[in-house]
Amino acid sequence: MLVHLPNLLTLSRIVVLPPLIACLWIGGETFRWVALALYALASITDYFDGYLARTLDVQSAFGRLLDPIADKLLVGACLLILSALGYIEGWTVLAGLVILLREILVSGLREFLAEIRVGMPVSGLAKWKTAIQMLAIGFLIIGTDAPGWTQAQLVGEVGLWLAAGITLLTGWDYLRSGLKHLASMEADRPPQPTPKPERILP
Repeated sequence: MLVHLPNLLTLSRIVVLPPLIACLWIGGETFRWVALALYALASITDYFDGYLARTLDVQSAFGRLLDPIADKLLVGACLLILSALGYIEGWTVLAGLVILLREILVSGLREFLAEIRVGMPVSGLAKWKTAIQMLAIGFLIIGTDAPGWTQAQLVGEVGLWLAAGITLLTGWDYLRSGLKHLASMEADRPPQPTPKPERILP
């Protein structure tokens, strides 16, 4: 199960986090380029692990569990370290906060729906959000150390705000779906008998 190539690729997104964070923490042009390379490799595995799992027919419960965890760890760690080091600052921090809060919301909804055996498929808009979010974080990792003509910092900030906007839309869709299933469960639950009040003896 763990030795399957798709699972190894998913696991690599978690393994790459310590050196990626260390490079950003050390700072400087060279280490930021190394951090960008590590991040790019981790982001690419996000596509290939699912593709290979379907192609090789080795999809597993472990992979379905690990994949969203690896994604959220990568995005969350990058947003937090970039904010801590001032690579994301000012109002743009709010865009990162919206993305993190949405990830927590969706994780909670997925856990709740899993208990009642209801799946929550990823929408097409959510896939666009993920792609824009990944690109934006990559631009912010290299930021001002990129060639001036790229405007990497500006592109990253605009991309993060765009991802945050889509995040609000997809988050609302997921929340509405969760509330719909919750309301359905409450409607199907048989009414509970009203307990009789205890008689108090004089």
